[in-house]
Amino acid sequence: MSTATINGTVRSVCPFDCPDTCGLSVTFEEGKITKITGDTEHPVTRGAICNKVRQLNDRVYHPERLLYPMRRTGPKGSLSFERITWEEAYAEITERMKSIIDEHGAEAILPYSFYGNMGVLNAEGMDRRFFHRLGASQLDRTICNAAGSAGYSYTMGGSIGIDPEDTVHTKLFIIWGCNLVSTNMHQTMLATEARKNGATIIHIDVHRNRTSAWADRFIHVRPGTDAALALGMMHVIIRDGLADAAFLEQHTLGYDELAKQAAEYTPERVEAITGVPAAEVEELGRIYGTASPSFIRIGNGLQHHDNGGMIVRTISCLPALTGQWGVRGGGAMKGNSWYSRLNGEKIERPDLLPDPDVRTVSMNQLGDALLDLTPPVQMLFVYNSNPAVVAPDQNRVRDGLMRSDLFTVTHDLFLTDTCKYSDIVLPATSHFENLDLYTSYWHLYLQLHQPIMEPVGECKSNFTIFKELALKLGFEADVFDITEEQMISEALDSENNPFLKGITFGELKKNTWMKAGNHELPPLTSLIPTASGKIELYSEAMLQNGLPPVPDHTPLREPETYPFWLTTGPNHSFINSTFANQERLQKLEKEPLLHMHHENAEALGLADGERVKIRNDRGEVEMTLRIGSDVLPGVLVTQGLWWDDDRKGHQAVNALTPQRLADMGGGATFFSNRVEVLKLNPN
Repeated sequence: MSTATINGTVRSVCPFDCPDTCGLSVTFEEGKITKITGDTEHPVTRGAICNKVRQLNDRVYHPERLLYPMRRTGPKGSLSFERITWEEAYAEITERMKSIIDEHGAEAILPYSFYGNMGVLNAEGMDRRFFHRLGASQLDRTICNAAGSAGYSYTMGGSIGIDPEDTVHTKLFIIWGCNLVSTNMHQTMLATEARKNGATIIHIDVHRNRTSAWADRFIHVRPGTDAALALGMMHVIIRDGLADAAFLEQHTLGYDELAKQAAEYTPERVEAITGVPAAEVEELGRIYGTASPSFIRIGNGLQHHDNGGMIVRTISCLPALTGQWGVRGGGAMKGNSWYSRLNGEKIERPDLLPDPDVRTVSMNQLGDALLDLTPPVQMLFVYNSNPAVVAPDQNRVRDGLMRSDLFTVTHDLFLTDTCKYSDIVLPATSHFENLDLYTSYWHLYLQLHQPIMEPVGECKSNFTIFKELALKLGFEADVFDITEEQMISEALDSENNPFLKGITFGELKKNTWMKAGNHELPPLTSLIPTASGKIELYSEAMLQNGLPPVPDHTPLREPETYPFWLTTGPNHSFINSTFANQERLQKLEKEPLLHMHHENAEALGLADGERVKIRNDRGEVEMTLRIGSDVLPGVLVTQGLWWDDDRKGHQAVNALTPQRLADMGGGATFFSNRVEVLKLNPN
C-alpha cells in the first residue's frame, strides 16, 4: 500500500528490546509523523508509553540517519566512506563471501545480531535462514537473558509465568533486581493498581533508584548475593511453619532437599553475605510467608553475574514454597514467551545447515573470537546490534574489529561506533517502514505491524537484505523468494503451541493484536513444562549438567585485584545503546555518572561532581562522580551505554567489563566486575 500521503492517526507497535511491546498511536500531518502516543485501546498499553518512544520521530527523521549504502575509503576507525549503489554493495559482499568460503570455509563468516528490532522477521527470520543456508558459524545470542532463563527453566521448565494482567490482584509485590519504573513501566502501572487495592511493594536491588523511590520499601543488597537472601527467606518460612505443605506435596519435587539447604542460611549468615540486616531478613521471610497472593518480578540485572543463573533459579523456587502458583495474582515471572512461542523451525530453517556441527561462537566473547579463533573469522556481518559499544571487554572487541584482514558489514540506521570499523555500511529501515510480527516476553499479546510510511532514502529491512543476498547467491527460490506475509504465516503455524489457535495473519490484519490463549489460560500448575511436570526444587537435569541440583549461593569469581564492584545497569532514557545519539534524550540524562557511597569517597578524598578515572586490567573510562548512599560501601553503579563522544567526554563503559561466561546458559557477566577509582589530577 502507498503510505506517502498518510494524514491522521494510525496504529503501530514499539519494536525495541523492552518487555512492554507497546501498542502505539502515530499521528501524521502531510505525510510526516508529528506525534507518537500509546494506543488507548491496547489492553496493556492503555495509552501510556515511555518518554523515549514519544521521541521516535526524532529517530526516524534524525539528520544523521543513513540513507544509502557506503564503502569505507579511509583507515578503519576514521569514518571515511563513499556512497555506492546497492548493486555495488551486493556484488562486493557476495564476491567476498564466495572467496572466503572457497579459501577458508563458510564458518569463517560470522553474523552478529541481537534485538535492536524485536520484529520476528527482522530479528530472527530471514537472517537466520540465510546464514543457515550459507553454512556460517552460528552465533550464541546470550548477551541478555540467557543465564536467568536457564536458571528459571531448571525450576519451571521454560519461560512461563503468570499473566501480568493478573498482577492487579497481588497483595505483596516484590521487584527483585529490576528498575521497573525505567524498564517495564506497564508492570509499574499494574502494580500501582494493585497498591490501590491494598498491595505492598518491595524493591530489592543493589542501587537505590527510581523504582526504590516509588516502592513502599527498599532492601539494599550486595551484588551477586541475591540467592543467599532468597535462601534466608526460605529458612524463615520453613522454620516458622509457613510453607504450603499441600501444594508442595502435589506440585513440586525436592522439598526435603531444599529445606535441608535452607536450614544452613540463618538470618545471621545471610546478613554476613548480603549486607541485609538479620532482622530485615527475618521480617522479609515472614512477610512473604504470610502474604497471599504474592508476586515476584525477577529482573534482568540479577543474571549478569558469574552466579546469575543460580540466583534466578533460587528466587524462582520461592512461590512454590508458599503455594502462590495456585492463587490468582500469585507466582513469579522472569519472562513469559512460552505462551506465544512461534514455529522457529519453519522460519529459521536450521535444516538448511550443510554441517549441523558447525562451530558456535558466543556473542559475549566476540573479542576473543575475532582475535583468537582458528580458523579466523574473515567476515563479520552486524545487524540489530552495536557490538563496539554493547559487547563486553570492549577494547579486545575493537582490536578485533581493527584487523586489516577482517571484512565487516554493518546494517544500521546510523553510523554507530561499530560502523567506524566497517568496510560496507548498509542503510536500515525503521520499524515504521516494515511489515512484521511482534510478540512480548512479558505480556501475552501478539501484534501485527503494517508499514505506516515508505522507506526513506534507499533503506532496506533485514528481511529484504537477506532475501536479496540469498537470491544473488543462487539459493533456492522456493525457500528465499517469499513475502513477509508468507513468513509470518509460517511463524504462526505452530502445531506444538495450542495457545496460538485461531491466531493467523488474516485475523491479526483485522484485529492488530490477539492474546495467546484467547483469555482462557488453564491453571499454570497444569502446564509446567519440566520433565516431571512439576516444579523442580531439586533438579536432576542440573546434576547431570554438572551443576548443584539444589539452590545455593556461590561467590562471584572476579579476582579481588581491585576494591570496588561495578554494576553497569540501564538508564531511564536509553535502551542499551539505542537512543544514545538523540540530543533531547542525552540532555535528560545529562552525562554518564558514577554512583559511590560517601564513606568510600571520603576515604579516597573525592568530591561530588569531580571527574574520576575508573580502571582495571581491561580498560579505563572517565566519569563524573555522584556521592551519596544510593549504593552500599564497596559498590559502584553507572547507568546507560553511551556512545563515544570526545567532545562531550562520553565513553563506553564496556571497556571495563569481562568476557567470562555465567554459570548457566552462556550468559554475560557484565556486573561481576571489579575496578578501582582514581583522581584524574592527583596533584
